[in-house]
Amino acid sequence: MFVKVCGLGTAADIDVAVAAGADAVGLVISGTSVRGLDHDRAVRLAAHVPSGVLSVLVVNDTPAAEAARLAAELGFGALQLHGAAYQEQDFAAAAAVFPRLWRATSLSERPDTRVGAYGEEVLLLDSPRAGSGEPWDLSLLETGRPEGTWLLAGGLAPHNVAEAIDRARPWGVDVSSGVESAPGVKDHDLIRTFVAAAKQAARK
Repeated sequence: MFVKVCGLGTAADIDVAVAAGADAVGLVISGTSVRGLDHDRAVRLAAHVPSGVLSVLVVNDTPAAEAARLAAELGFGALQLHGAAYQEQDFAAAAAVFPRLWRATSLSERPDTRVGAYGEEVLLLDSPRAGSGEPWDLSLLETGRPEGTWLLAGGLAPHNVAEAIDRARPWGVDVSSGVESAPGVKDHDLIRTFVAAAKQAARK
């Protein structure tokens, strides 16, 4: 089970996620998210991610081509374009600069749920209010479950990730608010517990 811990804000957050066994860490650059980093912090934290762990730049309000240039400049492993505002032409513009793209969306947007539909290598399905910690109706996947490399996100936490994996059968999971003690503040014990629960659930 591939596990991404997103919205990290400190080097210690990264260290804990990596030590817990996370496969990827997400750093957010956004003018609207409580987890958004400024450029200088993003530079420092991106450089702190060790080799062998995928660093993902997450944006929701940055023009796609600009985000792609930033991902390349800072040495990220992947770029996640998050939200329905990013359409196929945006992915094409980003891909011309930076090839490894993730597409994050919600079923409420009635998206194309084929992995790779916009040229992305990974699809992420989130709740309608990204970063809110609100669960969403996983029964919607019964008629629209993606195939291939896709991550489940939205409302996941240590206490419910195993059940969500069993129901949704994703390739991976993504967590942010579900491992926080306050908005934007990561709880290291929750990170450890979440990663362990997700990995254990996948072995059952």
